[in-house]
Amino acid sequence: MQVVETKSEGLSREMKVTVAAKDIEEKINLRLEEVARSAALPGFRPGKVPLGLLRKRFGPAIMGEILDQAVNDSSAQALAEKGLRPATQPQVEITSFDEGKDLEYTLAVDVLPEITPMDFSKLKVEKLVLQPDETQVQETLENLANAHKTSEPITSKRKSKSGDVLVIDFVGKLDGVEFAGGKAEGYHLELGSGSFIPGFEDQLIGAEAGTDIEVKVNFPEEYAAKDLAGKEAVFDVKVHEIREAAPAPIDDELAKKAGLESLEALKERIVEGQRREFDQMARMQVKRDLLDQLADNHEFEMPPTMVEMEFENIWAQFEEQRKQEQAAGHHHEHDHDHDHDHHHHGDDKSDEEHQAEFREIAERRVKLGLLLSEVGRSNAIQVGPEDVNRAMMREAQKYPGQEQQVLEFFRSNPQAQEQIKAPVFEEKVIDYILELAQVTEKPATFEDLIKALEEEDEPEDAKKTTSKKKAAPKKAAKADDGGAEDKKPAKKPAAKKE
Repeated sequence: MQVVETKSEGLSREMKVTVAAKDIEEKINLRLEEVARSAALPGFRPGKVPLGLLRKRFGPAIMGEILDQAVNDSSAQALAEKGLRPATQPQVEITSFDEGKDLEYTLAVDVLPEITPMDFSKLKVEKLVLQPDETQVQETLENLANAHKTSEPITSKRKSKSGDVLVIDFVGKLDGVEFAGGKAEGYHLELGSGSFIPGFEDQLIGAEAGTDIEVKVNFPEEYAAKDLAGKEAVFDVKVHEIREAAPAPIDDELAKKAGLESLEALKERIVEGQRREFDQMARMQVKRDLLDQLADNHEFEMPPTMVEMEFENIWAQFEEQRKQEQAAGHHHEHDHDHDHDHHHHGDDKSDEEHQAEFREIAERRVKLGLLLSEVGRSNAIQVGPEDVNRAMMREAQKYPGQEQQVLEFFRSNPQAQEQIKAPVFEEKVIDYILELAQVTEKPATFEDLIKALEEEDEPEDAKKTTSKKKAAPKKAAKADDGGAEDKKPAKKPAAKKE
């Protein structure tokens, strides 16, 4: 094999590769001998077919197979001899090949750059840690108490008001005819809860116990029961009793409703949940800060083909989202991981401006990807089976009730397992760098953390990002399902909002 480099510009390489005819012929003969051991042609016993006949019968197919093999083997050898690591799949163009003659082709490839990671001990990162907030704990307890409301009959005669619980019977009719699911007896309805279709509860405010009320409503156009959607209905409602609703007492009994033994244990569970959520968000903030510093402290040439491929992926996603938003008539938010850039597709930017912005994002992503990959490679950071199993379990937990199906999908799909390795590898490299960096901890509240994340999303000239408003963290502890009323029918009545 002969290799002549014909181009060396930056990270782009081109070379002319020549594979001797005798090497091709040798590979063809070896393949024919393999075929001969099992080939069966009329008039010949298996394994006794002459090579000349086999060449005539199978030659073209074998020639194509050997040609591919020769190109793959020789191109890999050529790159190895030159000490080059390809960044993308090499492009091959066969320039000359005839049976019995040398194979000649050109090989064009972008190679990986030489990357010298900085001294990570010089990095300074601030990590926010949760400062216990009794106010938030109390707020969560109050939310839980409201989710387990109780009600007592009113002690004085008065009309109903928003927040009261009415004990009612009702019968729904369309054009004077009762419809399925539109009837219930002894139903406990909290006025103002929004649990029934719009307008139903409003017409019961000001009612007195013992009265009959005719409620007229229109089912929403998007109502789940298609036979009721958009239709006007009349409900004959009998008000039996007015009850005052009140949050459940914040005590050990409330904790037991949440599956715990005591109020103290419930408070600890709330704090644990808040700390877990806070730590996840704080990790995001630390990672963003770290990646920003890594991007700013490293300069190296990037393979043009990698940048172009990343740009095309971003642009394709942008185009798809733009189509979806135009069809839906609203704007959707999308968060990029490494660059944490956000784009409103309904803005006034031209396609040229978007493309320039996305190209910068692509360059940043490629830079960080190559850097993290090099840090992992040079420090023997690997993703083992246990890492993959943990990642699969975390992914499965996102689909309650379908965990086993998700795990089976991963276990039977090697490609999906490979895809899940990439983020795991990235997190392990981030952990490695953080161990070497100067990390200081700073007590903070959720509000402090959200503010820090929002500040990172503020526009920067270098990245031309658009700020993204973060949603406030959930503060309510997850507890066992418990209705706001004392009792409800097992079957959801048609009057309920769906």
